[in-house]
Amino acid sequence: MEKRHIAILGSTGSIGRQALDVIRQHRDLFEVELLTANNSSELLISQAIEFEANSVVICNEEKYQEVSEALKPHYIKVFAGMQSVCDLAASDNIDIVLTSMVGFSGLSSTISAVKAGKTIALANKETLVAAGSIVMKLAERHGARILPVDSEHSAIFQCLMGSAGAEIEKIHLTASGGPFRTWKKEDIAKATRAQALNHPNWSMGSKITIDSATMMNKGLEIIEARWLFNTPGDKIEVVVHPESIIHSMIEYADGSVIAQMGHPDMREAIQFAFSFPFRLPLDNRKLNFAELGQLSFSAPDVERFPALGLAYSALAKGGNMACVMNAANEAAVNAFLQERIGFYDITDIVAECMAGADFVADPDLDAIFETNEKTLASAAELISKISR
Repeated sequence: MEKRHIAILGSTGSIGRQALDVIRQHRDLFEVELLTANNSSELLISQAIEFEANSVVICNEEKYQEVSEALKPHYIKVFAGMQSVCDLAASDNIDIVLTSMVGFSGLSSTISAVKAGKTIALANKETLVAAGSIVMKLAERHGARILPVDSEHSAIFQCLMGSAGAEIEKIHLTASGGPFRTWKKEDIAKATRAQALNHPNWSMGSKITIDSATMMNKGLEIIEARWLFNTPGDKIEVVVHPESIIHSMIEYADGSVIAQMGHPDMREAIQFAFSFPFRLPLDNRKLNFAELGQLSFSAPDVERFPALGLAYSALAKGGNMACVMNAANEAAVNAFLQERIGFYDITDIVAECMAGADFVADPDLDAIFETNEKTLASAAELISKISR
């Protein structure tokens, strides 16, 4: 395989750091062209120096001088602001763009890379949740290939490679159940920030960890799967699998089920997106089936975790409703992390925003951005009323 030139949008976050570890193991095959960060200037500087990046972007323009002065002796070009991320992601010297920025903020840069016909290693699920129809149509028009980096969607993608074009009967998205899987509803209602951030299996950023605790993360993945694999919501089923060994499964019409398995390690999915269709060695923990013991499965409890029902509702409604759900969730999760609201206030706020939103049946990008802004404002008003 020829060397591939990579841009990592959000290199200082959890996914970005793990992506750089993959590249560290295969410096002969992957070269870093672009690194971007929002605020973590010191880490961005050290990453750029270690990987000899061609360019970096610090989105917080107040930190431009610091980054620029540190990287000037290394002849690394430094830019600031989100528009620079969008412009550089479309550069001719980039083959693969890993979109690992958090939340709705990743949409603009992903669209820029899609329009440039890049291969997108998609780790920003909110892009397809908020604007799935638009993004997938743009990808088809511009010849951009979208490869999933979420462990569940990478698993589905890998299972489909052995399908020989057979129609999917059902997608089984596995969920760990998060830290509150066995908790009673009344105890979940009193959950603290620290308890919600204590995920039993995965090491992730704070926003996605809270989403896992509410199971909104699985709701977002349902919608993402709908667009990635052109599969209706009634064929996408969530199953709780606390060991997180089976990352997802595909069921076919004859009842056969194909699963992809591995220890909880995002580097496997990241590397496969970088190297596809080739498989490379990875310094990770390998499965030992004799030591695994029992694997368990159960149906999700939508009463204790109402986010799943909200996601299915948003998907069924269509239009801009998933964008509303996503924006309200981002605002509510941020407020919970600031300890301003309680745990169940998150999904209550999402439900109220969805109920009161201006519905747009066939939104364009302008409508999506407007929906996001309006919903953030509505959520902020709700949060202020119940803020501790």
